[in-house]
Amino acid sequence: QVQFVESGGGLVQAGGSLRLSCAASGITFSSYTIGWFRQAPGKQREWVAEIGSAGVPSYADSVKGRFTISRDNAKKTAALQMNSLKPEDTAVYYCNAPYAGTWRNSWGQGTQVTVSS
Repeated sequence: QVQFVESGGGLVQAGGSLRLSCAASGITFSSYTIGWFRQAPGKQREWVAEIGSAGVPSYADSVKGRFTISRDNAKKTAALQMNSLKPEDTAVYYCNAPYAGTWRNSWGQGTQVTVSS
């Protein structure tokens, strides 16, 4: 059974940085795209970034130039380096890997990121 465990969140002032980590089990990690998502209070979960199995990244416009996604296939982990954080980045952040062309319904507990102004 696939399992995602996110960590690294916290409270940071605007302009600060955080590095999130995603550990995935139950999948052949190196074969899958890994995506990061976030959900702010009262809003729908939104896609933030993803990195393909070959290491090619893509980003939502709202985080482009500030966030960097990476992966370590040997450790079966993915990271999201978040710089120049803004209050609007406040959310619970989740990672996921697709199955049959769509993101899985199975989500981890997420990690809370709070950016104070």
